[in-house]
Amino acid sequence: MSAIKKFFQKKKSEAKFKLAGPGRRLDSNEAPTTSKSTKAQSDVYVPPQRQELTSEARTAADAALARVQSQKKDTTHFNTSLAAIRAQVQRELEAERKIKTDVEISQEHTQPKILEDGHNRNLAAQGVYFRCPMIGEDVLPRNEWKVKIKEFLYEQLANERGLTSCLIILNCNTKEKSTACIETLSKYLQNIIQHPDDEKYRKIRQSNRIFCEKVQPCEGALDFLLAAGFIEQTIDDEQFFIYTGTTDDVASDDATNNGIETLNELLDALQHSEIIPLELDRNIQVLSPAQTKKCELPPDFYRISVEEIKREQQLRTEAMENSSILKTKAMREREELRYIQRYKFALIRIRFPDGFYLQGTFSVYEKLEQVYAFVQSCLKNENIDFKLMSPIGTKWCDDDMNKTLFDLRLIPNTILTFEVNENADNCVGNYLKEDLLMLTQQV
Repeated sequence: MSAIKKFFQKKKSEAKFKLAGPGRRLDSNEAPTTSKSTKAQSDVYVPPQRQELTSEARTAADAALARVQSQKKDTTHFNTSLAAIRAQVQRELEAERKIKTDVEISQEHTQPKILEDGHNRNLAAQGVYFRCPMIGEDVLPRNEWKVKIKEFLYEQLANERGLTSCLIILNCNTKEKSTACIETLSKYLQNIIQHPDDEKYRKIRQSNRIFCEKVQPCEGALDFLLAAGFIEQTIDDEQFFIYTGTTDDVASDDATNNGIETLNELLDALQHSEIIPLELDRNIQVLSPAQTKKCELPPDFYRISVEEIKREQQLRTEAMENSSILKTKAMREREELRYIQRYKFALIRIRFPDGFYLQGTFSVYEKLEQVYAFVQSCLKNENIDFKLMSPIGTKWCDDDMNKTLFDLRLIPNTILTFEVNENADNCVGNYLKEDLLMLTQQV
């Protein structure tokens, strides 16, 4: 069985558990509500009309102008004033140039040092990496996986055109484009299934506006139509996709039945296909105490772009001013929430009694129990009974194990302390596995 068929078979078996819809607490009395936002139209500003000068005002103005023109000014004084203005402008320009030079020099000193291999020396992690078990065991950044997934799907297109084209539509296009395409293609197939003898549903004009906007620009859509039994044909100098069903030379009734069955299968695959999942790689590192000073995170950890991060850095001065203002607890919690919502991933470091640090990358929505499982898998003695303690000395209970890193505010980078329970047998020597200790980087 091919990888594509295995993927759809797995998703189909999981679909029956999702029929109940979204989960809801039994003791909750809240009913789903919908909110509509309305936008008030702003009033158009109408400038006041300037009133014409009265005859008295005009006479006074002419008299004042005549007095000014009659006075003889010292041209030397005028030239001196002009020179003073030019000198002042020159001083301001020089001051601006000096400020710009100082900023450039400070940026050069604070610019992260880039190694010969392109890595940033000051970063705590070089990026966020993923695995894709469906395709291979490589560990790559998300952008490289997108390219590799696309190459893999087009390689499978010759063998499984229908199912593979469904995955291409979903994985190789933006969410908005793929959603609109799937809705349109589903409508095409449903019309044929419900009205198999109606000729008007068997033809799709390629110049049709909906087809041009929602189907044609979407990768994999034309391959899906060809796999469903459509062929390209010219009628009266216009290009159409004509549904013919099966192309084999069989009886018409059998051809119709086979064609409808194929359409039902493809329609089900199209509506229930999912994006090929990527598994977050922990990017395990073992650090010495001197290396824990590197705590700067790469842009992959943020939900926002690098430009937005720079703009936020420019607003730090305003934040310092705001910090002097007395704030309520609710105000501080809202500010903290806005801060941690910028991050998609969290860097967790575990400090061991022998001085080593274990570092791993987690999603902000992973649970605390997954951090415990990660630490346990790296221990020389995996059966040892241990606890992890927060930076402020908090020891979590069993109820906290199902809370996410987001809920526990262990974002964006946190150092947890490894502590062996009193009743457990203490480890002799190092706590981590030998092969992990070999990952310790040189300072």
